Amino acid sequence: MSNKENKSIASIFGEGGRPKNSQREIKIIDTTFRDAHQSLWATRMRTEHMMGIADTMNSAGFHHIDMMAPIQFDVSVRYLKEDPWERVRELHKAAPETKFRALIRSKNIASFDFLPDDVIDGWVDQLYNNGFRVIGAFDGLNDVSNIVGCLKRAKALGAYTFGALSFCESPVHTDELFVKTAVELIEQADVDAIMLKDAGGLLTPERIRTLVPAIKKVIGDRPLELHSHCLTALCPLVYLEAVELGCDLLHTSIAPLANGAGQPATQTIVKSLRELGYVVNVNDEKIEEVSSYFKNICEVEGKPEGKPAEYNPLHYKHQLPGGMLSNFHAQLETAGLGNRYEELLEEIALVRKELAWPIMITPFAQFVGTQAVMNVISGERYGTVPNEIKKYVLGYYGRLLGPVDSEVYKKILENGSSEINEKPTAPKPMMKDLAQQHPNATKDELLLRAMFAGNQVDGMKEAIANGESGDDFSGGLVSFIKELASGDEKQVKLSTENLNISISR
Repeated sequence: MSNKENKSIASIFGEGGRPKNSQREIKIIDTTFRDAHQSLWATRMRTEHMMGIADTMNSAGFHHIDMMAPIQFDVSVRYLKEDPWERVRELHKAAPETKFRALIRSKNIASFDFLPDDVIDGWVDQLYNNGFRVIGAFDGLNDVSNIVGCLKRAKALGAYTFGALSFCESPVHTDELFVKTAVELIEQADVDAIMLKDAGGLLTPERIRTLVPAIKKVIGDRPLELHSHCLTALCPLVYLEAVELGCDLLHTSIAPLANGAGQPATQTIVKSLRELGYVVNVNDEKIEEVSSYFKNICEVEGKPEGKPAEYNPLHYKHQLPGGMLSNFHAQLETAGLGNRYEELLEEIALVRKELAWPIMITPFAQFVGTQAVMNVISGERYGTVPNEIKKYVLGYYGRLLGPVDSEVYKKILENGSSEINEKPTAPKPMMKDLAQQHPNATKDELLLRAMFAGNQVDGMKEAIANGESGDDFSGGLVSFIKELASGDEKQVKLSTENLNISISR
């Protein structure tokens, strides 16, 4: 252990080895209903799972409970065949004292192209109208202009708002960048809190020691939240270091829906905080009741339990989220390309560097991963370019933090769709036309139709009416690779629960 680490850990204790933090309270934001099953169960927690334990969660003492982000709406509609808005309403009824949270992804929410303002505004309104009083937003490029509008609208409605700093490791993702983004979120959107969002589980104790003090210095009395994942096994230590440096709230999930690709276990983090002298006002008995409930579901339904991960430095090279990493591996095996998995990871790291270091979260993780797959299987790098990659380099999704490799940029413009122009145009309003097409639809339904094209919402409604349920996993990448390799199709598309890629030949 280095002298720096000795000093940092020792500073938690006062004279005689006694904790010196006995008066400071650390609050817990529970992620069991959202990111835990997104990370470990492929987002397959059903509403009935949540309703069966909602009353206990309501009295467990959490500061907030995270419930919905874009993928929870997506999987509910397309795979579980459940109405996600009904989940929102039912959980608010079942846990009336709980402050549930909703997270908005930039200007695309649950789609991959930017949506018009009438859809964004309507989405915020319906989150609030259906019960959410805590609403936050993030942008994968940390382009605050993409999320100021929805945050200001949520705050005007009366919601408590939080703005996220999307973290990753790269030459352009400096402490100065995150400080600048935090200041912009406060000055432009007057957010109530700042969340450091580390979807890739990339934070280390060394980085947190510079980053947290820098952010705390500029946010004043606003609380700082930390959200990370256990992909490198460092997250529990990162959390404890962050708290020592002034972090106020931690995102945890209840084991067995913890560890691995998920958040640290509430049970472990709470115990560690108390041992260090912090006050954590959660109900241990209630948490154990929730834990036993989900252990039973894992056993009965064959769902995986989270296990501690081993440290792997390769993760810092490709930076893929855990769910996407395992899914790619499985589908490459199915497509007969499992022997090229390591090659793919190396290509992902190279593509990410060439594309100006995008953060490997939705949608950019999917864009980079798909381009890497095509580079590897075709043998010609950037010989075929998805529409979304060309849009990305042209700035359709926001301001890039660095320059794209000049040779790669040229190839992308030459081999990308000729229908994509260099100057993006603002999307046209949708809600009025949707209302005319579906005159009997509620605003909730119209917003789902704005997100999910084709007959996906009709399929959900039909399944609900017939008392059917769905839980199928998509193997779309396999078909996508085969169609791409055949060269016969002029338009090749891949659509899964968290990815929508199209190629125009």
